[in-house]
Formats: sequence, C-alpha cells, structure tokens
Amino acid sequence: MKRKATKIVELVIADDSEELTIDAISLVTSPAIEQDFVFFGKENNNLTLAKVDEEKRMLVSPALIPNKQIFRYDPNTDSNYYVYFSKETVRQASELYLKHNNHHKATYQHEDRVSGVLTIESWIKEGEQDKSKLYGFDLPDGTWFVKMKIENDEMWNKIKDGELKGLSIEGYFINKMEKMGKQQFSNEEIREAIKELLSEQRVELGLVDDALKYTKGVKTFGKNIDISEEELEKTFRSVKVDLEELETDLNALKKGMKAIETSAKELGLKANSIPEYKEAIDVVKYGEKQIQKGKKLLK
Repeated sequence: MKRKATKIVELVIADDSEELTIDAISLVTSPAIEQDFVFFGKENNNLTLAKVDEEKRMLVSPALIPNKQIFRYDPNTDSNYYVYFSKETVRQASELYLKHNNHHKATYQHEDRVSGVLTIESWIKEGEQDKSKLYGFDLPDGTWFVKMKIENDEMWNKIKDGELKGLSIEGYFINKMEKMGKQQFSNEEIREAIKELLSEQRVELGLVDDALKYTKGVKTFGKNIDISEEELEKTFRSVKVDLEELETDLNALKKGMKAIETSAKELGLKANSIPEYKEAIDVVKYGEKQIQKGKKLLK
C-alpha cells in the first residue's frame, strides 16, 4: 500500500491563549528550524562577519523563520507532517513573547527549566541592511531573531562544547482551519483556506481509494494470496488510520464551510455561489461515502 502523504499545516495564534503563544525558548542540540546559533565571548568569538568586543556569554539566533517547513511526527496516527508560520504570525509571536514578560523563561532540550538565560534583544529582519547579516545569517525578511545572555555556567559550557547548537520555541499554536471554525474572517481569507484544505483532501481521498481497493481485493481473494494473518492485520490497521485521518480532515473542512456560510450571509451572498464552497460539498459527500465503505470493509 502507498505510504501516507505528508501534510503541510499552517499554524496560527489562538486568540484565547495569547499569553501561551511563546512560553519559553529552549536551548537544544537539534533546532527544529535547522539553523544553528552563533555564540561569542571574550575568550571565544566565532562570529562570521563581525567582531564584538567587551561582550561575553552571548548568543544570536533566529527563533522563527517565516514559511519555513518544520518536520513533525504524530505518534497517535503514526504519520509525518510539516508545519509553518506566516510572516504575520512570526511577528505577532515575537511581540506576545515580550508583552507577556517571557523573555526570562528558558528550558534545556524542551525538558528542564533553566535559570540564568535571558533574552536581551529581539527583532524582526527588515531588508538587506538588517544587523543579522553581521552575524553571518542570510535568512528571509520577517525572520525573528533574538540575542540571549547566558549566565548559567552549565549551559554556557554545553554551548562552547558544541552540545547545544540552536534554539527552539515552546508555545501554543493551532491549525489555521481550527481557528477558521472559531471566529469570523473575510470571505477571501476563508476561500483561500478552504482551497488549501481541498488540495490536501484530494490527496487523502486518492490514498483512501487505493487502500480500499487493495483491502477489498485481499478480503475477496485472500485465500488465494500468499499473505500472513499478521500482514493482513497490519494492512487493516493502516487503512483504519487513513480513514480516521480523512474523517478528521473532513470535519475541519465542514467547519470552514460553516464559516464561509456565515461570512457570505454577512456580505449578502449565497454560499453556493462560491466555487470553493460548491467543490467542498462534493468532496465532503464523496469522502463520507468512502469512509462508510471502508468501515464496512473492515468489519
């Protein structure tokens, strides 16, 4: 059976949890954004293009890079996916991090809280003259940079020894489509969001269709196929996961449809006049039909 497609999900800020958006910054061995920090001290200065005097135990690093795809794994569904943040979300996150006084919060490897790690500068890159260039970074506009003072001896030694290589944020974000179902957006924003999700659904449905055909063939001709009970059970479990994920995504699509119905009404339009809405109806109907077919097959 085909391997499940990898999703790409946009994460946004939840309005009811703004204080948790960036709760802390973690010093890690493998940063999720795949960018190492540069550190410098009186005795060890490894800056690429600049020499900083009279400062020590400092590091400079990107905290979030807009539109950078970050790998994630969901153990509940045994599936891989990617998340990303828009420029606007990165900017909002950087502002909320300071607004809620979280600049003194840090962790080690996303586990233990550590003291003596303080964010002393925070800025968004704007243009080619940005000072991040002085530190050897060539990242897109909209990147959120921080400079941190490391007074914790243990953490500083791990940085100098190369054990800790970068930063990863800790915070609370939600799927863009989840947020769509909770509040009102412009008609154009919702249309774009539904268009993105529809693209994912076509891939999901194609995989489910293939899985159902394969499963039906195994059940129909299983006695004549050289396949063990263990392999058969594994196939059924995989199909079940595909169906569960499709059902979850269809529910998210339905929420988006509800939002577009509300927005259309406020604008004096009929939802059925919007092409993406009409297509979403067909996708939902077909997806639900395939889910029912799959559940019947797996009995």
